[in-house]
Amino acid sequence: MTGHTTRRTVLAGLSATLFTASCGLPRPGPNKREIFAGSVMRKGDAFVVKVNDFVTRETAVQPALGFSSNFINAGPIGSDTIRPGDTLSLTIWENVDDGLLAGQGTNATQLQEVQVDGAGYIFVPYAGRIKASGNTPDALRRIITSKLDAQTPDPQVLVTRTAGDGATVSVMGSINGQGVYAIERPTRTLSAMLARAGGVSIPAEVARITVKRGKLAESVWLKDLYDNPKMDIALRANDVILVEKDQRAFTALGATGSQARVPFETQTLSALEAIATVGGLQSNLADPTGVFVLRNEPADIAMKVLGRSDLVGDQRMIYVLNLTEPNGMFMARDFAIRDGDTVYVTEAPFVQWQKTLSALTAPLGTASTLNSLAGN
Repeated sequence: MTGHTTRRTVLAGLSATLFTASCGLPRPGPNKREIFAGSVMRKGDAFVVKVNDFVTRETAVQPALGFSSNFINAGPIGSDTIRPGDTLSLTIWENVDDGLLAGQGTNATQLQEVQVDGAGYIFVPYAGRIKASGNTPDALRRIITSKLDAQTPDPQVLVTRTAGDGATVSVMGSINGQGVYAIERPTRTLSAMLARAGGVSIPAEVARITVKRGKLAESVWLKDLYDNPKMDIALRANDVILVEKDQRAFTALGATGSQARVPFETQTLSALEAIATVGGLQSNLADPTGVFVLRNEPADIAMKVLGRSDLVGDQRMIYVLNLTEPNGMFMARDFAIRDGDTVYVTEAPFVQWQKTLSALTAPLGTASTLNSLAGN
């Protein structure tokens, strides 16, 4: 056997030993080669796609929040419209010293806290049971006047409506003042009612407002509520307003600053922002050419990205970002992360070699130390 052949044999044996050793070493997850091996093109079950401008555009889908026409087209409640449960105050003047209602020596009678019953009626002495709901205070004044006019000369009536149980909303969740609030003239819209309840107690960037009205429940971002006046809908009696923090999150794994499930802190989140949120890439471990975003993509988006029309149901997609390319950082800045995504960063190849060499040389170092101790 020649020296050249011997060297090749030794090198081959050493490579095999290193490869075998590296396979059993601890690591945070698969390497790039193993991820690409899972591609559909290589008999795997995931589509591996390199991110470019086209992919970024087609996958930039964010949760669409906003109120439908059912909510937007509902005009403000007339603040003076009387409803069942409201409380009224009546003052009646009679043009005689000794009238039907006024006491001796007075010509005015006050009826405080007259409750509108569930059917919408009130009772006024000498006028009887009168339909109040659906009328404004002025319309009810005319009705009461006409009924009393036949019994006392030239009666004058004043009707005042105060906020009552018939026009209230419930405000709950991440709000500074949870409770039941009356719909009054200053609080007939969603934003005004939120302000009346003390404002939200969570950052505006992640505040989600849901309004439940009967069987319908629709949501809007708090920021959109203030940016788009059309979303500041009019309220209705018995509406339920829920303020809650955005529940979306992504998972960070691999050679990043931390490995955890991370909640969204803004309405939109790019891959670059996601990496920064978890402390960036570990400079001594991460491979900047191996940043992957794993996602179950809806079929309609997957077909656009892949240029196909034969897919059914959610598809496993692996989007590849290479931060070392000339526009790699821009691609990562523009690529949108969505709820449930996994951002995975592979280790640099030399890291595994370092681990392998350390694993192989550590026993030799230990043996040398023992021999030294034995010699002493």
